[in-house]
Order: sequence, then C-alpha cells, then structure tokens
Amino acid sequence: MPGTRRDNIAPGKRVNVVQKQDQRTGRLTEGVVARILTNSPTHPHGIKVKLEDGTVGRVKEILD
Repeated sequence: MPGTRRDNIAPGKRVNVVQKQDQRTGRLTEGVVARILTNSPTHPHGIKVKLEDGTVGRVKEILD
C-alpha cells in the first residue's frame, strides 16, 4: 500500500521510508511509526513520519 494518504498511516504501523539523504538512490529504511509529521491529508511524495528509532522520512510502503 502506498504511503501518500495520511489516513492509511498510524503510530505502531510497520512501514518503509526513504530518508532525505537517500532520495536519489531510493534506499528504503524499515521501521515502526512513532509520529506523523505531515499535517495535510495527502502528499505526492509520501507522508513524512518519525520512526521509533528517531529516523525521519517519507513513507513509500505500508507493510502491515
């Protein structure tokens, strides 16, 4: 499931995110959502989240 809609994402969900420094390569980081940082209901590049380990990135896939 793509991560472009805010209502599909919730704290505790396992997701793959792309970090700012990995946008060119597209390298994904897996983790569990701690906070949702994007306020708008959708975002074309993915909803920005903070993972439980402190990583910040845009959701590319929802794994749950």
